[in-house]
Amino acid sequence: MIADHDYHHIENDGQCKGLNVNKGIDKPETFNEDSIRRFLKHKRKKTMTADAYVEGVLAGNISTLSQAVTLVESSKKEHQEIASEIITRCLPYSGKSLRIGITGVPGVGKSTFIESMGKFITRRGGKLAVLAIDPSSERSRGSILGDKTRMEELSSDANAYIRPSPSAGSLGGVARKTRETIVLCEAAGFDTIFIETVGVGQSETMVHSMVDFFLLLMLAGAGDELQGIKRGIMEMADAITINKADGNNIEKAEMARVQYLNALHLFPPTDSGWTPKVLTCSAFHHIGIDKIWGTIEEYVELVKKNGYFQHRRNEQSRYWMYETINDRLKSDFYQNNDLKDITAAFEQKVLEQEMSSFVAARELLENYYQSKKTNK
Repeated sequence: MIADHDYHHIENDGQCKGLNVNKGIDKPETFNEDSIRRFLKHKRKKTMTADAYVEGVLAGNISTLSQAVTLVESSKKEHQEIASEIITRCLPYSGKSLRIGITGVPGVGKSTFIESMGKFITRRGGKLAVLAIDPSSERSRGSILGDKTRMEELSSDANAYIRPSPSAGSLGGVARKTRETIVLCEAAGFDTIFIETVGVGQSETMVHSMVDFFLLLMLAGAGDELQGIKRGIMEMADAITINKADGNNIEKAEMARVQYLNALHLFPPTDSGWTPKVLTCSAFHHIGIDKIWGTIEEYVELVKKNGYFQHRRNEQSRYWMYETINDRLKSDFYQNNDLKDITAAFEQKVLEQEMSSFVAARELLENYYQSKKTNK
């Protein structure tokens, strides 16, 4: 700081008549540390009690719902414990939504379709939650989580909630957490749940095991349509929709529709008694969205009438019970501190061809069981 008696400006000299230049003020700091501390203190969210989370979720508070989902996705033990209590207490208020899985080849326009269908649902007075499983990099474990950016109009809809979740290289883990997130969203009052998958592959099997209706989106004119997708995915689909059926692509879309329809006739009858349908639409121009929703309603009416709807949900609950057991056992094995050194030693023996992979696995499991007995 410059003291007043040290300050001098040439225009304040006597020969400069009628001029007077004030000293001015000192240059302010580039940032205010007190303001930053207050900001960070305000932004730092504290973990609430289970009562507060449950109360907020049941009241439909989106902020509380998002925090509860973050606890579900967390790998911290203390977060998992409180998340488990929240889910248990929200469970009686869940199960009343329609769960729809949506998948398709890259570039098919899933985000555009979901936004178009989503706005159709909210305009009719429905409440929609979109759970998008976002692919993570195998190298950095990072993900873009860009669904809110791509669904700009839907993300600002008061009756819609979009929650992207990184797959983090573990489809089984993220699928289990997605199923728990479904419970929270249903308890918060969302009557329709969309689950968008990573892409065509293992993730479809996971998603199929937690939804009521499975919709497959396809493109026309992108090569050999029937060869470009696995038969298993088509067998899981309750409906196939050819997207981007507009402009010069309408004729190609209709040809693709006929091809898929003929292919579906070769598959065995479904357990639900439903005959899968093939439709066309243009999500960008909002054409055919009402027909797709009508098909979904027709399916739900049929399977609720013949009892398959509840049967499928019961089978899914059973499946996820055993999947959770498998997941917990696997996690417990790899986090066992008693096995870390011995596992590395066995791995080296396998690499040096001193022991077969199967023998090494069996002996490691025997050591694991022994360590559990010892620590009782």
